[in-house]
Amino acid sequence: MTRILFHTAPRALGAALALSLGLAVAGCGGMPGNRTIESIHQPVVQRIDYTLDVTTGPGGLTFAEQGRLSGWFEAMNLRYGDRVSIDDPLQSGATRAAVEGLVARHGLLLGADAPVTPGYVNAGTVRVIVSRSKATVPHCPDWSANSDVNLGNATSSNYGCATNGNLAAMVANPEHLIKGDANTGNTVIMSSTKAIDTYRSAAPVGGGALKANSSTGN
Repeated sequence: MTRILFHTAPRALGAALALSLGLAVAGCGGMPGNRTIESIHQPVVQRIDYTLDVTTGPGGLTFAEQGRLSGWFEAMNLRYGDRVSIDDPLQSGATRAAVEGLVARHGLLLGADAPVTPGYVNAGTVRVIVSRSKATVPHCPDWSANSDVNLGNATSSNYGCATNGNLAAMVANPEHLIKGDANTGNTVIMSSTKAIDTYRSAAPVGGGALKANSSTGN
């Protein structure tokens, strides 16, 4: 009887150890994970349209309405990356020129097409629309999974949050994350050296022939 117990105990111990190891391996290997180097945490760009209806007339915007619109632009902190457009049922050239002048003070151009906004534009008014985009990385930081043991050779749950989060925070125009800026053919170097090239290509002062002078002594 003692011999049977002697042999049974090691078998039970081995079985329990194998079962515990199996559960541990199954628990680690069964966790979802990303086995590629492409992060699942990507920036999400969201666009918000802000509107202001201003009163217009045959001559465009009055000085009072131009001042109200200019104050709204200042309060909105109009900046690079914003898109400004107008919804004008009458397609008045004078009104568009007045809005273009106010937008140009902030270094922006007035867009050609206006996005669809809720409601109607009442008669005698023009709707000015400022479209602003914002980039964020949802669900970051993400420490939902234990990263100390990963038998599936997967990246951690927080992989990519720092890089993509900083990129979303620093990009000047969030829409460039969707579609890059159009190439104008000019590089930053070409723009920065324009003044130097102009200086070098200018004709030197006094490059003509010396003027002949004569003098008579006493």
